[in-house]
Amino acid sequence: MLELWRACGLTRPWNDPQKDIARKLRVQPELFLVAVLDDASNGGEDDENGEVVGTAMAGYDGHRGWVNYLAVSPGHQGRGVGRALMAEAETRLRALGCPKLNLQVRAGNAAALGFYGALGYRRDAVVSLGERLERDA
Repeated sequence: MLELWRACGLTRPWNDPQKDIARKLRVQPELFLVAVLDDASNGGEDDENGEVVGTAMAGYDGHRGWVNYLAVSPGHQGRGVGRALMAEAETRLRALGCPKLNLQVRAGNAAALGFYGALGYRRDAVVSLGERLERDA
């Protein structure tokens, strides 16, 4: 997963992705989605079996759902992996009673903005603020 996130440009020096994985495995691990190749999904190419080609880390706080770390291996983009991960995240969040799903995209990431726009996501008139409660680096 770490290699995938790096290849997709999701990691940042101030944020330790290994700690994020550990945190997610402690809180709502059923909302940590991982897409892995198998015989049926890769045309029988055994050398790729078990390869992680996508992830999505969802969460629900009782008010809003969130998706983070949506990533699809560059070599597998455009094959529906991202759409499938988002559909599964939405299904699981709906089952928990989640009324709205939020996500954040870096302003310069036109490809991600286009992807989410094609799924029906629209910009909200909000400003995202943050405060680190724990320093990873």
